Amino acid sequence: MEDFTHFDDQGRARMVDVGIKDITKRVARARGKVYMNPETLELIKTGGIKKGNVLAVAQVAGIMAAKRTFELIPMCHSLLLTGIDLDFRYDDQRFAVEIEAQISCQGKTGVEMEALTAVSTAALTIYDMCKAVDRKMIIGEIRLVEKSGGKSGQFRREGEKDWERGDHS
Repeated sequence: MEDFTHFDDQGRARMVDVGIKDITKRVARARGKVYMNPETLELIKTGGIKKGNVLAVAQVAGIMAAKRTFELIPMCHSLLLTGIDLDFRYDDQRFAVEIEAQISCQGKTGVEMEALTAVSTAALTIYDMCKAVDRKMIIGEIRLVEKSGGKSGQFRREGEKDWERGDHS
């Protein structure tokens, strides 16, 4: 169990003590997609979903989720997040909305789980707001794209391209 820090010597779950770690700037970016029918994507773009502005609501949901990650994932620490940014892109070729979350803090532990939780919750919110017109939507490809800070340093997933913020209409 040496490689798994969330277990004690007896194999019981524990929350890691990060008290001796240095405070560093930590940033994480995660992405995911919601695939849908072409008509559903067009309704999102044109504001035709009866529940309201899908991406605006998904953005707020992702922000709220990032702030509450420690309440959802048992071994996550509560963090004072210094920045939460969600952005969306339309993938017209694959009829999808791509979600990106970037989370930052000055802390003793990383914000990867907060970024992944933000993306997941934004995706679920898109599904919830559009399910009346498209129950066949698929949520997928949720992944960590990049992280920096802390003892383990920099990580960047190969093949991921940067995209400009605020790319949607």
